[in-house]
Amino acid sequence: MDLFLLCVFLPLVTVAWGQYSDYYYGPYNYGDNDEWVNVYRQGFNFQCPHGQVIVAVRSVFNKKEGSDRLWNYACMPASQSLGEPTECWWEEINRAGTEWYQTCSNNGLVAGFQSQYFPSVLDREWQFYCCRYSRRCPYSCWLTTEYPGHYGEDMDMMMYTYDYYIRGATTTFSAVDRDRQWKFIVCRMTDYDCPFQNV
Repeated sequence: MDLFLLCVFLPLVTVAWGQYSDYYYGPYNYGDNDEWVNVYRQGFNFQCPHGQVIVAVRSVFNKKEGSDRLWNYACMPASQSLGEPTECWWEEINRAGTEWYQTCSNNGLVAGFQSQYFPSVLDREWQFYCCRYSRRCPYSCWLTTEYPGHYGEDMDMMMYTYDYYIRGATTTFSAVDRDRQWKFIVCRMTDYDCPFQNV
């Protein structure tokens, strides 16, 4: 009897798991623990593979290395309901030494980062690499808490649910600590095309 019940319910559990399992991210693959996308005081360009978006950001700060940070990112495929990206681009540059706020234009999602270090201000300028998925629109947007919690600390920001996406960030810059705190702009995306553009 137990074998019979197992044969009946196992396919149902498998189907349910297949429908709902992609609502939570699995373990993040940053590569090796010692692997970073940059070295101190150097620029870098990181892009997720086609059809994937940024889901985690890790960073360590070193005052002796020009108050700079090492960076690493994790990517995951966007939900199948969004389809394939229809367009990708680099946003405008966010200047070093200043506070800034930026979201991907044209309803895009963050799929990469580009950065250049400036020794004159001991800070970096930034650009987001953004991808648009058909005419999907953001909604239910919110700001994360500050990463890192305090200037000079290590940073480890992770997205825990699969149907939320990073659309941008706002940062503050400390002229004393020569470091940044980030709040990421996170949104859900519609499962249908909508008429809104440049949101």
